[in-house]
This record gives sequence, structure tokens and C-alpha cells, in this order.
Amino acid sequence: MILVTGATGFLGAELVKQLAEQGLAVRCTRRSNSATPQTLLPYSHLITWVEADICDIFALENAMEGVTQVYHCAAWVSFKQADKDPMISTNVNGTANVVNACIDAGARLVHVSSIAAVGTAKTGELITEKHFIEETPVNNIYAISKLESEMEVWRGIAEGLDAVVVNPSVIIGASAGTDGSGQIFETIRKGISFYSGGAMGFVDVADVARCMIALMNTNITAERYILNSENWYYKDLFTTIATRFGIKPPSREAKPWLLELAWRGAALVGKLTGKDPSLDKISAQSGSQVLNYDNSKIKQAIGIEFKPLSKTIDEVVGALKG
Repeated sequence: MILVTGATGFLGAELVKQLAEQGLAVRCTRRSNSATPQTLLPYSHLITWVEADICDIFALENAMEGVTQVYHCAAWVSFKQADKDPMISTNVNGTANVVNACIDAGARLVHVSSIAAVGTAKTGELITEKHFIEETPVNNIYAISKLESEMEVWRGIAEGLDAVVVNPSVIIGASAGTDGSGQIFETIRKGISFYSGGAMGFVDVADVARCMIALMNTNITAERYILNSENWYYKDLFTTIATRFGIKPPSREAKPWLLELAWRGAALVGKLTGKDPSLDKISAQSGSQVLNYDNSKIKQAIGIEFKPLSKTIDEVVGALKG
């Protein structure tokens, strides 16, 4: 039996869809207030839903009955300082529970970490799986939670767990809608004048799921893999998205000092209105960083050819246009 945590999320739903398309029965965890993704309704005969919070050890143990493979996608994603303690507690303790349950059941685990848990390289070099964060990213609470969660998996591996870790770059796809990475597209669609000078890696959600399934079905263990299709400068990304929407692309670069003013201004507005700020400190700072990721290790391991990012952009824009 296969168990997928976080199956109602963006990546989790795509993963379950691909497993079901192969005719595989899948058990999926969800919280009591989570709705079944529309994309999974056609596969209801293959999917068993169980209400199990990963922080509930007893519910998780029940969900693990008869399970031999676990895909751990569940995670709380936030960049708000107010969410720091509960998010780290949920992500880290929840992952520890999943790891322990896998060890007890003798199940193989594919854990979804993040490039936020990968270190940086010297200027001009590609970032690889060998780069580790040297200093705890105090201000980036999401990175802290993913780093410490990944450490729980490595702890489990040291205790005999059969596991592989994947570190996806920014995951995009039509099924995101306007949430998560979909906010990038929606923001550009509404019209923006500035672009930031940094660069980042991006990958299609379907490719991430494909990599996870392929890795699960290998004998590879105790390895981490960066999942990244292409590295794009934000200027090129914003221009391409705007062009696809048929609107004027941003023409002015937002220098670091301007991004600094922008996130501080957004934070002030957020405090006055009670709404989440439109730009946070971490996003503003990362917007000026050039972070290029190497995908050669995963290609060598499973022979995957990633979908061109331009094709994914077309699909996302097409979905948002309706």
C-alpha cells in the first residue's frame, strides 16, 4: 500500500493523480476541513482518504497500517514571523513522526524538502546537492522548518530508514491557480512596472511528481536530489509571462534598496490593514540573488528530461485566462 501525506496540496494532488493513472491504489491523509481536489475525483475508486494530522502520532500509526511506500508532501508554508513557532513545530515534529512511523513499519520514504534547505554556491557556480546551509537562516522561517525537517529524515536514515530526499526549486503548474507560485502569474497579470535583478530555478509540478515516483521505484537510498527544470532571470520570466498575457512587460529594475523600501512599506500597510503584506522581507531579499541550480544528478539517476519552462508558462497562463 502507498501512503501520501499532504495529498490535498498542489504537489500532493498531482502525485496522487499520477499514481492513480498507473492503476495504483493510494491511501491519502488529509485534515478534517480539507476538500478533495477536483483533479482527483475521477480516481475516487483508487483513493482512500483518512483523516490524519501528521502531528497526531496515533492517527498516523493507523494510517500506516499495511503501508510499504510513503510520499511525505505535507508541510505548512508561511513566511510570516507570527507563524514561526507553530510552523516549525508542525513541519519538524510532523516529519519526525512520519520518519518514526516509516521505521516502525519498514516502509520506504520519499521526503519532499526544498531548495530553501540547500546552501548557496560561489558566484558563477551552479548550486548542487553538496551545498549545505552553513548558517541557520534566522529570518527565513520557512527555510528553517524545511532544513530541520530534512534533518529528521537524515536522522532516520542513520537509524536504518530507507529514504530519499528531493529538493524542488520553485514549483509551477496550471493546477496552482492563483495560490502559491500562481501568485507570481496573477501579480504580473494585474500589471507591474518593475522586475528584480535576481535569478531562480523553476520546475513543473508534473515533473516533480514524476521524479518522486521514479525514485521510489529505484534501489537508491540515503541521497538528496535537486529537482529543477531551468534557471531563469526574473526579468526574462516576468517578460515572458506578461507577453503571454498580452500585456506590457515590466521595464524597470527594482534595485536592492528599492526592494528594501518596498517590503518595509508593505509591512506597514499590513499592520494598518490587518492583511498579509504584498511583499515580505525574504522575498524582497531573494529577488536580488542569482541562484542557479544543477539538475544533473537527478538526470543521471532516473534519465528524466524536464518539460521546457516556456511550455509550463503557456499552460499556466492559459488556465488563468480561462
